[in-house]
Amino acid sequence: MQSTSHPLSLADRVQAKITGLQTLAHEIPGVVIVHNNTNHSVEYMSPRGLELLGIELEELRSLGPAYHEKFFNLEEAKEYVPKIFGLLERNDPEEWITFFQQVRHVGASDWTWYASSTKILLQDDSGKPYLSLTIALPLDTIHHNTSKIDRLQKENEFLRKNVHRFSRLTDREREVLKLTCLGKSSVEIAEALFISTATADTHRKNIKKKLGAENSFELTQYAMAFDLI
Repeated sequence: MQSTSHPLSLADRVQAKITGLQTLAHEIPGVVIVHNNTNHSVEYMSPRGLELLGIELEELRSLGPAYHEKFFNLEEAKEYVPKIFGLLERNDPEEWITFFQQVRHVGASDWTWYASSTKILLQDDSGKPYLSLTIALPLDTIHHNTSKIDRLQKENEFLRKNVHRFSRLTDREREVLKLTCLGKSSVEIAEALFISTATADTHRKNIKKKLGAENSFELTQYAMAFDLI
């Protein structure tokens, strides 16, 4: 998309956007971050965020893309980074995307969950997305949802790590897995699927072998993660 010429230079428009955000940042309960999409660096972060990370803005800017490696769970980032790139490709300044991410605060050994929303903040003179704005809300500010989101994220991580194993199951084996996790015996499975008990037993053995599962709990993890039950 080509934009018309602007009375201000790109550098002036960048500064104007950041100045406007600085005046509001203290009123936003989360962290405000502005990314420069040309080099994947941080252009601005609100004081609250800098304090949580234990870093000065100039140092943060100098990190460039290494900022993500230093503070974020890169395994989880595989889930939301494609969404961000998709946003930039669509280049719609009115669109917001929302995702969850894990951040490590200064001095902390554990990750902190954030619910983050991102949009294009500024296009350059040729109409390309130059700056993006992210507002990140730490989930400890909404306690009643934290445990649920953590559970969903763990289930999603299990799914991502084991989808190759689950894909090896035949349709019949998935039916047997579902019935097994619902507490059905081999006899009951045989009756439900119109197969012999011996065949049901064989399916159950093959399922455990393909999934690398040793007990009913591990089988149930698969059934839940892949929406069989």
